Amino acid sequence: MADAVIDLLGPEDMPVIVDLYNQIFRPARDLASFERRFRGRYNILRLLARIGNEPVGFFIGFELKPTVFFSWFYGVLPPYRRMGIASQIMDVVHEWARQQDYESVRLECHNGHRPMLHLCIAKGYDIVGIRWDPDRGDNLVIFEKLLTP
Repeated sequence: MADAVIDLLGPEDMPVIVDLYNQIFRPARDLASFERRFRGRYNILRLLARIGNEPVGFFIGFELKPTVFFSWFYGVLPPYRRMGIASQIMDVVHEWARQQDYESVRLECHNGHRPMLHLCIAKGYDIVGIRWDPDRGDNLVIFEKLLTP
């Protein structure tokens, strides 16, 4: 089990997240595509997971509505997967969202991303829906976790 350090990042740190994103996901995105997605968004959260000084994972999310925080992307580099890093990041997101008075956290996960589906269920998320992603030709499973006891 890795013991990653999770750092809160600012907008000026987006290039490191874009670099990690492009090492993990396809198609690649540039900084401008992230900036467009963030336009008009409130409470953007950027987290970086690192082991020592090496960035190994990230998180980005934003407010979906006043009571719901949306987890847009979790990513961990392949050599560092199955070490608990995504779980550590998720715990930080949940605690941060509680401190911001959100009632729940929502995320969407492609049906084929089994490790993330398992992590969501292990972390107490409920499946609240499903939607078709025409860009990828796959179903997205919609998860939500209540943050209040």
